[in-house]
Amino acid sequence: MIQSIVHIALVVDDYDEAIAFYTKKLHFTLVEDTYQPEQDKRWVVVSPPGSVGTTILLAKASKPEQEPFVGNQAGGRVFLFLNTDDFWRDYNDMVERGVEFVRKPAEQDYGTVAVFKDLYGNLWDLLQLNEDHPIAKRMK
Repeated sequence: MIQSIVHIALVVDDYDEAIAFYTKKLHFTLVEDTYQPEQDKRWVVVSPPGSVGTTILLAKASKPEQEPFVGNQAGGRVFLFLNTDDFWRDYNDMVERGVEFVRKPAEQDYGTVAVFKDLYGNLWDLLQLNEDHPIAKRMK
């Protein structure tokens, strides 16, 4: 059996500002932006540069009960983990582009990591896994 997670939905306040943040500050690729008139919404998908795995579906909060989750999808915990092949290149670029880091870079047993906020306040790890990490081995 082969299965994979294709999208992770990220609740956002505004499609265009979310697209701008992910494509301009994080260099993500805009994979799809399709208007769905029957539902009066857009299907917006972004992906990290060079990634062939899971993508992010930018889902605009469309009901009042969804609005409190914008920026708080994981209750204040790190929600998403962005692995890179060059931590310092990406960290320095993100700082230069105004991305807010809330935890400084640190060397851990599993690799190098720092925590940043997206435009709504969701926490992300920017990390570079050590070559011997089980996930890094799977990505080769």
